[in-house]
Amino acid sequence: MSNRALRILIADDQHFHRMQIERTLNQLNYYRIAPVHTLEELLSLVEYSCDPFDLLIINGTLATHSGFDLLDFCLDNPQLGHALIYDSQRFPPIPSSLRHRIQASRAELPDSEAIRRLMQQIDPPVFRSPRSGIQWLPELQHGGWRASAN
Repeated sequence: MSNRALRILIADDQHFHRMQIERTLNQLNYYRIAPVHTLEELLSLVEYSCDPFDLLIINGTLATHSGFDLLDFCLDNPQLGHALIYDSQRFPPIPSSLRHRIQASRAELPDSEAIRRLMQQIDPPVFRSPRSGIQWLPELQHGGWRASAN
């Protein structure tokens, strides 16, 4: 079951890309999504937000055109939990020690399977006992069956 409280920020200058990613997240039951189309909007939302964002999904070209250090921004900002940077041909490789928080993809747009895998890492499923409501008999809890004397 998805954690519906997760806050997700999508940054891409192409409306179709933002909508495609948001639709995929909605299909996975994530709805607290803020799509933005410029780096300035992204910076404003992150800076003035009262609550941190659990995930930033961003087109890497937004930062490379302006010379903005997106990797440092994602690492040093307490308002961001995780990040997926896609369309990152000119983006430096992410050190393996940081890949639990930041992932980079050379794909022009992450497909639904890539987003699903990402969300499983960020919001792992909680396994519950299939019969959590069953009350076990006291005899079974204390070492076996007891013959009742009638």
